[in-house]
Amino acid sequence: MPELSAVIAGYDIPQGPPTRAPDELADAINTAVGWRLAAQYGRIAASIPDLLCDAIRYAHTARGAEQQAAARMLAAAARAADAIAFKYGERDLSARLVDLMRWAADRAADPLVQAATAYVRTEVFFAARAHHVGLAALEQAIEDAPAPSSRSEAAARGTLHMRAAVIAGRDANVGSADNHLKHARQLGDQVAREGVYLGTVFGPDSVRIHEVSVAVSLGRDHVDRALRVATEWKPPADLPAERRSGFYIELARAQEWAGLQADAFESLKVARAAAPQHTREHPWAREVAGRLRRLSAAAELGPTLAG
Repeated sequence: MPELSAVIAGYDIPQGPPTRAPDELADAINTAVGWRLAAQYGRIAASIPDLLCDAIRYAHTARGAEQQAAARMLAAAARAADAIAFKYGERDLSARLVDLMRWAADRAADPLVQAATAYVRTEVFFAARAHHVGLAALEQAIEDAPAPSSRSEAAARGTLHMRAAVIAGRDANVGSADNHLKHARQLGDQVAREGVYLGTVFGPDSVRIHEVSVAVSLGRDHVDRALRVATEWKPPADLPAERRSGFYIELARAQEWAGLQADAFESLKVARAAAPQHTREHPWAREVAGRLRRLSAAAELGPTLAG
């Protein structure tokens, strides 16, 4: 993390050419994006400082038609770096990486990159528990996003609606959460099939996963909504590991709230099998696992005390 922090300290200051050719750099960044979606955070951590340094240098040295492509690559590299910063609790570093993403998105002058950046920026609002202003930021991003006339444009807008539904849930705004879920569902149907769009997974399956996320975000009174989705549907095996793991972590939280401790334990096992690093570092997974351990210890101790 200190090395990564040093790399981005002066990201707006030109520091010479990158050490890799553009094609080589693009391939390395695409690999890092794949690792992020597969929750392979250790692999990202080992390579991202040098990779991000080259991406920053390329953004400064690219000329002509390459400038926008270089900026898009930098936004993707910064997002991969942010994945490990945010997941491992480095909130200040994560926020600085989001700022770097925004700087790169401005240079890219691409509304789809802007939309992806607004999606990631929501982490800052989650971390600060600034849910109301986070929802306002996402709704502004939805207004600014291009009309969904293509699959990529529909996915960009749909991911923003998914994220807005979750943060509206954290803000206890049921009406807004349901409204954004409705729009996400419509756009998921328009996209028709699950895919990765500018580094974000979107499609009908992702929308269903976010239905559980919204229910859990709204709290214990909405636990039946989460359980209902899980009764009717399960994430397909070809969905990226991080997203599948997230579904089972949030389902475990709902199950534990509902008193279904054995089911919650099984959901955590499935989450861990899908993405061990993601599950191990997820605060809700640790929280649920801790409560399950305490309940199990109490159950074992109870008969002993009674005897």
